[in-house]
Amino acid sequence: MPVPMRFGPFRRTALASLAILATLAAGPGDAAAQDIRFFQIGTGPTGETRFSIGGLIANAISNPPGSRECDKGGSCGVPGMVAVAKSTGGSLANVEAIGAKRMDAALVQADIAYWAYHGTGLYKGKGAVQNLRAIAMLYPESLHLVTRKDAAIASVRDLKGKRVSFGDKDAAEQVHGRMLLSAFGLPEAQVKLTPMKPGAAADALVAGKLDAMLVVDGYPVPALADLAQRVDIALVPLDGPEIDKMRAKHPFLTASAIPADTYKGVDAEVRTLDLGVMLITGAAQPDELIYGVTRALWHPSTQKLLAESHPRGKLVQLSASALERTGIQLHGGASAYYFDAGVIK
Repeated sequence: MPVPMRFGPFRRTALASLAILATLAAGPGDAAAQDIRFFQIGTGPTGETRFSIGGLIANAISNPPGSRECDKGGSCGVPGMVAVAKSTGGSLANVEAIGAKRMDAALVQADIAYWAYHGTGLYKGKGAVQNLRAIAMLYPESLHLVTRKDAAIASVRDLKGKRVSFGDKDAAEQVHGRMLLSAFGLPEAQVKLTPMKPGAAADALVAGKLDAMLVVDGYPVPALADLAQRVDIALVPLDGPEIDKMRAKHPFLTASAIPADTYKGVDAEVRTLDLGVMLITGAAQPDELIYGVTRALWHPSTQKLLAESHPRGKLVQLSASALERTGIQLHGGASAYYFDAGVIK
């Protein structure tokens, strides 16, 4: 696998940086004189973590004209901007939307962004989506391979002959599910794969029409917590030599565990895999705008909002090591902010 691209060269002059700060420091009166700028953020299906976190981020980076000043308890977002979180089909749909300039930003799983940017993996033969740019690495999501407890599935190999859903036909879970099958040497033809949205898959599992489903989301996943109230479930462990080889081949995957009692009836820790979720944008977005978005994202008030509003929000933390894991080029505005904040040199 190619070495992930690190940050592009810092090309901002001191004068340009001061101009950005002057713009962001404008008070409510100045903001009111500006035109409202709408900023659309692609997230994921409703009920998933990306939709919830995307909504919190949209709220935090907004600063409509007439808002109270940040230091007086008002909005600390980008002056004159109203960000809106939009439900989407997930990472694949979001990459397409950024590539086609239909969205201003989006939450995308790190592996999907990497493949799209470099034209490898899932995007091999399709062509690279070269206008993708990273703003931030946000938080990890976990692979949940969920089964009915009576389905007798203790390993990925036990999916042979079973009725399984790896998400809807355009969902990133399709990719991750096939990676698991490949790692365990299980041909797709030996599994009864049925593309289904998470809600429909959960209903089918309860009705006994489906044996297992794969969900990639930050725990606790509300839809799975609800599912565990309706039927006895089990989580299939993702560990062992097959998973070690899978991680070696795909470094964006990290070993993790879903804690005991995260879901009803699952009273022991379950080993699994994590992958990061990034906030990305398009290369054509103005540097000044993305500088402001990045600054607002890491403002202490935003960090407090995220930490208090969602379990995954506590994991959204700024660090140079997290930025190095993006695997794609940083947007110039984001790079400028991280340079000015002393996060990168």
